[in-house]
Amino acid sequence: MLGNPVFSCFTFYGTLLILKMYIIAIITGQVRLRKKSFANVEDAIRHGGEQFCRTDPYVERCRRAHINDMENIFPFLFLGAIYTLTEPSLAVARGHFLVFFLGRVVHSVAYLLALKAPTRSLAYIIAQVPCFSMLVQILISVASYA
Repeated sequence: MLGNPVFSCFTFYGTLLILKMYIIAIITGQVRLRKKSFANVEDAIRHGGEQFCRTDPYVERCRRAHINDMENIFPFLFLGAIYTLTEPSLAVARGHFLVFFLGRVVHSVAYLLALKAPTRSLAYIIAQVPCFSMLVQILISVASYA
């Protein structure tokens, strides 16, 4: 499969997206430690006491960024994998993958830094365009078999 240049390109961007998700998870953990805001009593006790079993607005913002990544990147990984089987041109496929990746990076930065609206919303919409395009192309490719 890695001999297929479209699949290799998809693998590259998919792996970068998973790396980005790990980075957001690490940031969330580090913010929890810095803000002393733990979701579980045992973690709070380990880091100073039960009073630190609490929520913090910035920790929650980091968590929402991570959850939003899961809600969007996992469907992209499914669509992208199937899309590679439709034999798209490498240039078009690379464009789809790159636009989604850049949109998600901008979305995460906007989320974590609380950038002014509509930065995050625009990044979300831009990242959804290639997903919708791949979805339509997949449906067209398989419609005759359904």
